[in-house]
Amino acid sequence: MRLVDKFLYRHPRFGIPGLARLLAFGSGAAWVIGLINRVLYSYLSFSAAAVLHGQIWRLVSFLFVPYDTSWLGVISILFYYWIGTTLEQYWGSGRFTAYVLVNMLLTILSGFLMYVCGYAVSITATYVYLAMFFAFAVYFPDMQVLFMMIIPVKMKYLAILDAVFFALAIVRNPFPINLVPVVAILGFLLFCGGELLGRLPKRASAQTINFRRESARIRREQRDALYHHKCAVCGRTDTDYPDLQFRYCSRCAGYHCFCEDHINNHVHFTE
Repeated sequence: MRLVDKFLYRHPRFGIPGLARLLAFGSGAAWVIGLINRVLYSYLSFSAAAVLHGQIWRLVSFLFVPYDTSWLGVISILFYYWIGTTLEQYWGSGRFTAYVLVNMLLTILSGFLMYVCGYAVSITATYVYLAMFFAFAVYFPDMQVLFMMIIPVKMKYLAILDAVFFALAIVRNPFPINLVPVVAILGFLLFCGGELLGRLPKRASAQTINFRRESARIRREQRDALYHHKCAVCGRTDTDYPDLQFRYCSRCAGYHCFCEDHINNHVHFTE
């Protein structure tokens, strides 16, 4: 993540604004294609052998293959559109684009490895999106959704079911086919591993925020950084945007800075 942070700092304009919307739109188009023409639909998933024979669009088009071409596919597209747009707003378009790009590249590399090992399989981005759900659950564990459109369930409990699904996929599939869910988990840990460790249960005494100690830590980090203030949502700094106002939120647990556009428009940090 330090490499990602450095890259995003040096390239503040990096990112595709509205990427989650584009992914949902592409998945919707692929869902329609699956209903109309199954042969054309089969040309969307990733296949290392097909790419090597000139079908290079598969390097990107597999991101748009929906979970299913039934009504469950429509629900999954809408669900991951909501998750993607929320993460994109929380992270900023640069970090969200980097997350999708890294997971896409890891999936492609695993596909070529399987091809080298003699497995000619087609790969979709199903595990990429399932791992994206892990990222959402890390940042919003207590948010509730209607499971099966009826039962209200918190995200952290759905994440446990997701983890069981990943574990079964890794155990039941032989190597190197089980690399697909493994690399999806790896991409998740690269971006959210530190945050996940920070949210593990702590002793009650450690949950009390010492603002004097936190402010001293922030000042130490600022001395080593090239900026004084950085927005926890969009990542903009006072070095890149000297006219931008920054404030600290008193309702967040911890010592978190936000720009004038997000001080009143962000999800509060909790212990």
